[in-house]
Amino acid sequence: MISGIDNVMNLGELLAQIARRLPDAPGFIRAGQSYSWRQLLTRVDSVAAALRARGLGKGDRLLVHSRNNLQLFESAWVAFRLGMVWVPTNVRITPPEAAYLGSSSGAVAMLYDEGMAHYVDAVGAASPALQQVIAIGAPRTGELSYDALLDEGAALQADFRPAEVTYHDPLWFFYTSGTTGHPKAGVLTHGQMAFVINNHLADLMPGLNAQSRSLVLAPLSHGAGIHALINVARGAACVLPASDRLDCDEAWRLVQEHRIDNLFTVPTIVKMLTEDPAVERYDHSSLRYVIYAGAPMYRADQCHALRTLGKVLVQYYGLGEVTGNITVLPADCHDAEDGPQAKVGSCGYPRTGMQVAILDEHGNQLPTGSDGEICVRGPAVFAGYYNNPEANAACFRFGWFHTGDLGHLDEQGYLFITGRASDMYISGGSNVYPREIEEALLTHPAVNEVAVLGLPDEKWGECGCAVIVVTAEVSDEQLLAHLQPRLARYKWPKRFVRWSQMPKSGYGKIVKKQIRALLEASEEPAL
Repeated sequence: MISGIDNVMNLGELLAQIARRLPDAPGFIRAGQSYSWRQLLTRVDSVAAALRARGLGKGDRLLVHSRNNLQLFESAWVAFRLGMVWVPTNVRITPPEAAYLGSSSGAVAMLYDEGMAHYVDAVGAASPALQQVIAIGAPRTGELSYDALLDEGAALQADFRPAEVTYHDPLWFFYTSGTTGHPKAGVLTHGQMAFVINNHLADLMPGLNAQSRSLVLAPLSHGAGIHALINVARGAACVLPASDRLDCDEAWRLVQEHRIDNLFTVPTIVKMLTEDPAVERYDHSSLRYVIYAGAPMYRADQCHALRTLGKVLVQYYGLGEVTGNITVLPADCHDAEDGPQAKVGSCGYPRTGMQVAILDEHGNQLPTGSDGEICVRGPAVFAGYYNNPEANAACFRFGWFHTGDLGHLDEQGYLFITGRASDMYISGGSNVYPREIEEALLTHPAVNEVAVLGLPDEKWGECGCAVIVVTAEVSDEQLLAHLQPRLARYKWPKRFVRWSQMPKSGYGKIVKKQIRALLEASEEPAL
């Protein structure tokens, strides 16, 4: 057996390398204030040195509850360079949910944003391991101030050296959305994430360089945070809107002002951006990569975005557990006119270095065109769920990671997602996949958003209920007439429910768990 070196580069070295190579170039821009790469590294190492002097270091967990801001961006690099595990939250969760993340991760330190002290109280009550609390704003008694740590570590940062790490050392606890039960902490490691960064550069944004600029429109705590790592690796500055909520006019103004060439978001945000009148007021010709993930984009929305922005859409499919690295559908495979290059309905082909298979319940690979569970393997797959052997046993079987998604591969290896295994329902003995029905309904000009769920039915076992948001009046009969040439009759929804809005997660995804609960309670989401 050949002996190798276990140690790998601490991923936090990416920031140091860029700071040495491009010290005065901008790295982070928000509200007219710009920080150079050298300033960012100095700030990060100052905080890291101050925390190390207080006893924090390799293997400790840092829980972060914050809106998108400079300190959230820096906290990832602080944790990486200390060898700590970064545990960011979705800022929209409730205090009890944050308490669960703090206790389940074993967080020993917590960084929190202004106005969110009640989250600290909830975490502290549930997490006996919590030792240090760091306030981005004014600290309370017994807490540390982020700004004070900057000052305290200023004299130490010149001598700071990042922690030594191995390939398998945890870097980030990437919590799942928790649509069923408690969220699970996916363990992302230094070695795995180095592969992910290279893979994103190869498959999503080839040619990214230090002149590139990235607009951050999604929470840095999850997918946008991974996207930010990619930009740092090439010295491309991240540009954050001043507003905490999506302001389409501000977004398009920033695209024009900073000559933004890449952004990462979810399909619902692409839809909002391209349907807003502001898209016509600003120059967006600098855009090269509008990357969307988190959910498939409905064909009608895809066509509108392509006609508005040009061929700049890039889709990738993946889960947090595989850090997005399952398939990619590059710009040349997107076509609003269904041309020969278009792969309509596909989420793309396997990512570089990754393998995708469709398996049955016994672990057998199914033939081309057959529906089954989408499974994947390769260096981007996470190390497993932290402290959750049952979940690991369920998702790692037959030598593959099991996504829980259903789909099939075509002759060229392009993947088509049918839906979530948990979304499928059985009506009159036939499997029904909501995604197919949703796509068909969205081709009706009056239907703006839709979610289809299987609900109990005395005669058929389950029948479909379509919750829709419409832009004009449309009867059930008109909708069924629209479906008639598109779908077999057994797939037609038995019931249509009209709401003024859909419940969505903090990442802009329609949340079927909430929709089901509201339907069972005969309620509509509050405006």
